[in-house]
Amino acid sequence: MSRRCFLITANLFLFILIVGFFLISPPGTLAHIYSYTDENGVVHFTNVPTDPRCKLIIRERHFDPRSMKFDHLISKMSKKYMVDDSLVKAIIRVESNFNPRAVSKVGAQGLMQLMPETAEELKVKNPFNPEENIEGGVRYFKYLLNRFKNNLPLAIAAYNAGENAVKKYNGIPPYDATQKFVKMVLKYFREYKK
Repeated sequence: MSRRCFLITANLFLFILIVGFFLISPPGTLAHIYSYTDENGVVHFTNVPTDPRCKLIIRERHFDPRSMKFDHLISKMSKKYMVDDSLVKAIIRVESNFNPRAVSKVGAQGLMQLMPETAEELKVKNPFNPEENIEGGVRYFKYLLNRFKNNLPLAIAAYNAGENAVKKYNGIPPYDATQKFVKMVLKYFREYKK
């Protein structure tokens, strides 16, 4: 086997390893992958493009393996209530980190952290059932979007602090937890949209 053929085979193997790592890496560890070929025909791969010959070959992807088992339900309910599925996923990530058995200090339950009274109003019989919980949460969020004329930060704040708190302050309430909640949901929403 010629040296050039060996280099191409080795580089192809290295590329396959990089792509494989990229596909199985947990969230937050992925980055853009760049490549360039040097004067000897050796192909280089990097996530830090210091050489001007570097070309972007793989764009960073944001996916969350924890959400994968709920993606079909998120997609189904998002379509049903016409709410962006990336937004629903972001709310679930911040609310429960995709734990369908999550219970907050104040008693919110399930993936979308429905309060028992809210779950009852939404006719959610079992808030720990992912399908019921997501449907109830998405339906409630759609109501908030309509209530606040599609003002996303206000609807997100109302999901966390309640619509009366948003009305009282005529904006995002000055509660530290709500301010952080809105920022985190919007951050993950942008990431999931990519």
